[in-house]
Amino acid sequence: MAARNLEEVLKEVRRIQIVAKKQVNDLLAGEYLSAFQGRGMEFNTVREYVPGDEIRSIDWNVTARTGSPYVKTFCEEREMTVLLVVDVSASGAFGSQRLSKMETAVEVAAVLMFTALKNNDKVGLLFFADDVIKYIPPRKGRANVLRLIRELLATEPVKAATDITKALEFLGRVQRRKCVLFLMSDFLGPDCSRALAIANQRHDCVAVSLADPRETTLPDVGFLTLRDAETDELLELDTRHPRVRALFAKAADDRERKLTGWLRRANVDRLTIQTDQPYAQSLQRFFRARERQR
Repeated sequence: MAARNLEEVLKEVRRIQIVAKKQVNDLLAGEYLSAFQGRGMEFNTVREYVPGDEIRSIDWNVTARTGSPYVKTFCEEREMTVLLVVDVSASGAFGSQRLSKMETAVEVAAVLMFTALKNNDKVGLLFFADDVIKYIPPRKGRANVLRLIRELLATEPVKAATDITKALEFLGRVQRRKCVLFLMSDFLGPDCSRALAIANQRHDCVAVSLADPRETTLPDVGFLTLRDAETDELLELDTRHPRVRALFAKAADDRERKLTGWLRRANVDRLTIQTDQPYAQSLQRFFRARERQR
């Protein structure tokens, strides 16, 4: 994305706010909460023991003070903590559609943020490339969500490799409380399955993979010069040859198989977002599939 001044950023924030809130109201109001139920239990109160209560639930401190047995009661946590972990490496700036991968990621992140806001959840943001660039701890409220969207819009793609492992290791140090973690990336980097598996043991991780159709198929348009956005390496291709197009498609298939294997080993759910398809429907299908699993 090109550099923007403050006025442009604020104008885009207003546009995204309108788009995101419409998606939440039209499509996602109930699915989000159902998809992430059962996130844990929190202490509610104590009451007197009655025959049949689980002995392990006895609160021995209260029992000792009162001289009568009391038990702890629990209820499902009423709110969640949601963290958006967004890859801002330069490969995200690629786009053959109306929106680039990064621009699509911003809109999807905004929809998730406003959905969390509707449920009164805390929302935080971490963006990274080859290292963590910025971390904003989770907070509640509309002002917080708008600030996070502004931060994303004002962030320029970074010419550096993608290192998801570093981002997740950092998160493991700063986010101790269980959260729902949306990892948004094109996953064009080294194997991160071990870091994903560790993160998924503590948090509820969702891999949001962003892809553009031109990354999987080449058109027959003659000579093309391709540039790696992160290394500036140039590659010239003659797309008239079926063999060249087939090799390009095979490389894309190989990347897809690797990513599928990483997520399977880590036991992490995947939400696929294609820049040429409506992302709201993809979100809705994902939430409904999660609800059926539960």
